[in-house]
Amino acid sequence: MPRSLLVTGGAGFIGANFLHYWRRQYPDDTLVALDALTYAGNRANLAALEGQAQFHFVHGNICDEPLVAELLRKHRVDTLVHFAAESHVDRSISGPDAFIETNIIGTHSLLKAARSVWLDGAGACEHRFHHVSTDEVYGSLNPGDPGFHEAQQYQPNSPYSASKAASDHLVRAYHHTYGLQVTTSNCSNNYGPWHFPEKLIPLCLTNVLRGRPLPVYGDGSNIRDWLYVEDHCRGIDLVLASGAVGESYNIGGNNEWHNLAIVELLCDQLDQRFAADPALAARFPDAPGARGAAARSLIHFVEDRAGHDWRYAIDASRITAELGYAPQETFETGIGRTIDWFLGNEAWWRPLLVG
Repeated sequence: MPRSLLVTGGAGFIGANFLHYWRRQYPDDTLVALDALTYAGNRANLAALEGQAQFHFVHGNICDEPLVAELLRKHRVDTLVHFAAESHVDRSISGPDAFIETNIIGTHSLLKAARSVWLDGAGACEHRFHHVSTDEVYGSLNPGDPGFHEAQQYQPNSPYSASKAASDHLVRAYHHTYGLQVTTSNCSNNYGPWHFPEKLIPLCLTNVLRGRPLPVYGDGSNIRDWLYVEDHCRGIDLVLASGAVGESYNIGGNNEWHNLAIVELLCDQLDQRFAADPALAARFPDAPGARGAAARSLIHFVEDRAGHDWRYAIDASRITAELGYAPQETFETGIGRTIDWFLGNEAWWRPLLVG
């Protein structure tokens, strides 16, 4: 039976990828994308879906509880997938208020709307509220520590991760207090198409193509577990299909990399593409590869950011054992697909750059 999904943050990086993934997998389902179109929300991410009969875009804020309730009723939504969030740690350090507003108050507004429509309305119905969160709520790991597991103590270290931790607790509370049918997933660092160019991978990729410095915090030794965004979407799909209500699932890519090693791999792959395709030099004349130089020459170490967690790593054994999850991309294959996408979609990323 076709479903009806409300996807918050649908014009953002992961939300847009999820909508494209879901349309390919379930073409008969109704998709409603809600997005406030703040700086990282881009309706162009959804261009291929616009005009389809079962796709609806709504420009609105998740803090608007009456709007969310109206959408749930109007489209008979049975599944809400909540991606909308302020997510850039650096911005949370310089301006935490927006993170509290969107990530905590916004999530609570969604929960209240879902409760009013799905539980308190005329006849309770089967439903699912899926909350997408981050591994950063667990804090930082030391060398040799096992990866974060679902029973891990929360130890958020930035305003961003603290706001996401609070939202995780609200979702859990609405299940245990009111009976809302919820699931939560905590993911590692995502990368892939439509990634806003303020994050490490798209920032460095677009900077190489423009011949700009590649800023690396500290000595580049910080470690992250990288997850290709389509693998993340597959994991959420499994949780929605078979995940236990009220439970959380960690979704990771089994790809721990030092930040510096990521930047170096990105540089080397771009150098190889410039060497193999002379047309790239004409398209990107400021890139080192256009003059036969190495992209690694652009690496520039900068002062480490405040409270920079040293290592994140996901233990995805639960979702693997219970739901059959396994990432399909290695970091090398995923970064290759990401580079190819950015090379082929300059018209998308070029207008987003400042300076």
